[in-house]
Amino acid sequence: MSGTSSDGVDVALVRIEGRGLEMAATCLLHHHHPYPDALRRTVLDIRANARATLAALADVGREITLAYANAVRDVLKKAGFASSEVDAIAAHGQTLYHSPPATIQWFDPSLLAYETGCAVVSDFRRADCAAGGQGAPLVPFADYLLFRHATKSRVLLNIGGIANLTYIPAGASIEQLIAFDTGPGNCISDWVCREYAPAGLGWDVDGAGASRGRVIQDAVGRFLSHPFFAAPPPKSTDGPAMVDAFLGSIGPTQAEMNDLLATAAHLTAATVAVAKTKFAANSRAPLDWIISGGGTSNMAIMGGLRSMLGPNTYIGTTNDLGIASDAKEAIAFALLGAATLDGFPSNLPNVTGAKRAVVLGSITPRV
Repeated sequence: MSGTSSDGVDVALVRIEGRGLEMAATCLLHHHHPYPDALRRTVLDIRANARATLAALADVGREITLAYANAVRDVLKKAGFASSEVDAIAAHGQTLYHSPPATIQWFDPSLLAYETGCAVVSDFRRADCAAGGQGAPLVPFADYLLFRHATKSRVLLNIGGIANLTYIPAGASIEQLIAFDTGPGNCISDWVCREYAPAGLGWDVDGAGASRGRVIQDAVGRFLSHPFFAAPPPKSTDGPAMVDAFLGSIGPTQAEMNDLLATAAHLTAATVAVAKTKFAANSRAPLDWIISGGGTSNMAIMGGLRSMLGPNTYIGTTNDLGIASDAKEAIAFALLGAATLDGFPSNLPNVTGAKRAVVLGSITPRV
């Protein structure tokens, strides 16, 4: 998995048993492979400007794929596995554009198959879009397999570049899930870091900058009035759209960087809280919030969530349930890839808005 933060590739080596809704996953090894700086800058530039030359598009697809291949080889070497022992690589690809039904998750599955000697399952979103869906979120299928509970209602919240949630009522069938993108995760904070501290790392480490800043309250009100937050699910969004909404909410400003970071962190938590009222406003059942993704390291975001979700709300991470937070989405795509190999539909029409359930992904054989 390489998410909208565009910082690199997360690889999970996963053993999967069972089929369909009875699949169970065990993560044997997780590894993060950072993108080279030049590749990350190129991906972010293409996403921000929504344009690239044909040559640049071809080149970046090759570089993304080689980063994937290096990451896979690193994991196999560390785990002592041969490529012949791997059924397939389930590869999401790098999101360059997402505005349903148009979507681009970019890389070259044939090159990845050649470089690794493994079959590749890829291009997961298009079949759902073809069936009239948003093509996102797709992870709720895996959330249900990994985290459903007979007596506990749970919200699985992933805070990557974009934040998305899956609500799983206690004892629910998969058709009862509610899931959608809530809005920005780390994308606005990362943009502020790149814009105001271009020589820095590109993200607010541990939310330290946000913790020192003050929230720009006028911008919060304007941002939350964006039509996306009032729209009912199914819905999905992308980082550039959220950054544009943020720029529109702050207008011309002389605000300090830490104040912008504080505002960005507040907006991530606030939009999650808004989403909560839309799917659980009338529910008196306690909800356990289980969080994953890079946002779990941002103390300003996590503090905002604890404040806005209420003092009696349980907030933990997937680590507490045996799934490494940074590995969770890679594990999810392993499950989606396994479903594809089995011919089992893994989109959820009640989540994406598709007209029917479909088998996701394309299969590229070993080269």
